[in-house]
Amino acid sequence: MTTDPASLDRLHDLVLPPAVPWWPPAPGWYAVIVLLLLAAGWLGWRLWQRWQANRYRREALRILATLADAPAMAELLRRTALAMAPRIVIAGKTGEAWVDWLAAQCPEAMPATVRAQLAAGIYARPAADEDLGALRAYTARWIARHRPAASIALGRDSFGTQTDME
Repeated sequence: MTTDPASLDRLHDLVLPPAVPWWPPAPGWYAVIVLLLLAAGWLGWRLWQRWQANRYRREALRILATLADAPAMAELLRRTALAMAPRIVIAGKTGEAWVDWLAAQCPEAMPATVRAQLAAGIYARPAADEDLGALRAYTARWIARHRPAASIALGRDSFGTQTDME
């Protein structure tokens, strides 16, 4: 061996440091993980609440599939409306006032044949099959897409005064 410090005989292999482990993470990542878990829990809870709140819609659509006449569909619409709005708002509405209220809660326009069938109420003569199809289709769309007005959810009448919710 030579004593020359620049000699190639004195070279050694490079020693690499150990690989950086992926666990345990830095303390900041624990906070991020906790926040993500909290956000996922909150989102799951909200989705569960929404699913439970729309249970009456699923049940009404299931019942609608078994109905065969216009008065039964009109009754189903009223029962569905009672599930989403206070009884005091729904119970007194009949005839044109009832149909206007239904039309106001749905984003789709109500066909004239359906309007006539619902305004006639349960005492109307049985409708023809083609008329019943339009009523059934609108009923399904109303059940699936109706949106309660903010005043209904707050228990307020059309004049903005508080109504008795009992």
